[in-house]
Amino acid sequence: MVVVRFAPSPTGPLHIGGVRTALYNYLFARQHNGRFILRIEDTDQARFVPGAEEYIIESLEWMGISFSEGVGAGGEKGPYRQSERAKIGLYKQYVDQLIANGKAYYAFDTPEELDAMREQLKDDSTDVQQYNHISRMKMKNSFTLSEAEVKERLQSGQPYVVRMNMPADESVTFQDVVRDTVTFHTSQLDDKVLIKSDGIPTYHLANVVDDHLMEVTHVIRGEEWLPSTPLHVLLYRAFGWEDTMPVFVHLPLLLNPTGKGKLSKRHGDKMGFPVFPVNWHDPESGTIFPGFREAGYDPDALLNFLALLGWNPGNDEEVMDVDRLTELFSLERIGSAGAKFDLDKLTWFNETYLRHRQPEELLPQVKTALQHAGIALPDDHFLTGMIGLMRERVKFVKEFATEAPYFFQAPTAYDEKMSKKWTAESAVLLTALAEKFEDLAEWTAEILHHVFQEFLAAREVGAGKVMAPLRLALTGTSSGPGVFEIAELLGKAETVKRIKTAVETIQV
Repeated sequence: MVVVRFAPSPTGPLHIGGVRTALYNYLFARQHNGRFILRIEDTDQARFVPGAEEYIIESLEWMGISFSEGVGAGGEKGPYRQSERAKIGLYKQYVDQLIANGKAYYAFDTPEELDAMREQLKDDSTDVQQYNHISRMKMKNSFTLSEAEVKERLQSGQPYVVRMNMPADESVTFQDVVRDTVTFHTSQLDDKVLIKSDGIPTYHLANVVDDHLMEVTHVIRGEEWLPSTPLHVLLYRAFGWEDTMPVFVHLPLLLNPTGKGKLSKRHGDKMGFPVFPVNWHDPESGTIFPGFREAGYDPDALLNFLALLGWNPGNDEEVMDVDRLTELFSLERIGSAGAKFDLDKLTWFNETYLRHRQPEELLPQVKTALQHAGIALPDDHFLTGMIGLMRERVKFVKEFATEAPYFFQAPTAYDEKMSKKWTAESAVLLTALAEKFEDLAEWTAEILHHVFQEFLAAREVGAGKVMAPLRLALTGTSSGPGVFEIAELLGKAETVKRIKTAVETIQV
């Protein structure tokens, strides 16, 4: 069975790139009827941010990305927070195993001694300035201290960390679905800390142990984790788990809209777009950072857009719901090149999804947008009619409140350019047309159009002489949905009233 996991750290808001990682895991698991786990990797307690875990869950729920097990969903492989797994001593036996077979060791260096070591390496112009098989021999650890002294330090409670015993001169090769064969040389790798001085495991140890115990078959994550993978591969080998080591899939970077540099909050702030799925309320500063939800993006449109950032379906399809994405998704069609976050394309997706929504679907969101704009809510029948007329003319839900104010209030001003074309004849013709409208027993766009055509024929005038002034009278503008559809929605009394007001107001 396919088993994948999304394992974010609650150190701040979930970046939209993290959402894409979760999405790819979700689609792959869904396609194979597999398990999709949400695991919170909160081993870095120093960087823990209150509310971040809840924010991650809220963001993924808004995007429609659900989990079969994990935090909030339960499951047999829990607990699903690494801090809770550490508290019950889950990782200790594995650390002890590594130390016993010489794959890891105790290190007692103080922060000051570590700083001094790095400074000395800089002064010596050493190519690799890190704690490794060379520099470790000048430090306080299991290699330089006697067995008795190590035991004494441990028994006395002296602070220590456990480090990986990185081989001195080996090539570590593994297969990556996106990058094919990848090789690192251990001379470029340091002796990573596996257990910190507080007894909590680091990400490197905990994620390997947890992936093994949770039977994860595919690790799909961002390419920033690629340099850490050799260590993870060595850990699998050290534990004797190489035969069940997961398939690695390192996703390409998301680039900012210019295509230069990784997509970041700084670029978002500078260019005026969000990089977080929903608003993030920073608990320390109180600052609210904008999210795609509050900016008016449709979650299905955003999900569709994200799926195509780094993956392609192998055909010309672009607009795909989650079922179609699940059907077509494949790891092999993920590219290695960075994917540009094209805002214009995202806006196009948003616009396209709005056009395909039924008015009734959009009604709750439109009501919220109108309330935020301070517009009194008409009844639902009127609003669904308005949505039906406007949904192909807006890109965001909030524009229902801004792009056609004449639906909610009669014009108080008229388009200056069109007003200059208003003539005495315009007033005469509209007055006569209003009288025809007042006599109607039925009020539909079809009937209004028929009466309008008869009126033109009887008066022997072209449509342009009446249509433009009629639109100006009803909306105050020169463009918009069909005039007769607008009139039907406004109703007879309001339509006639607006015509009469325009005749009285617009100066010839």
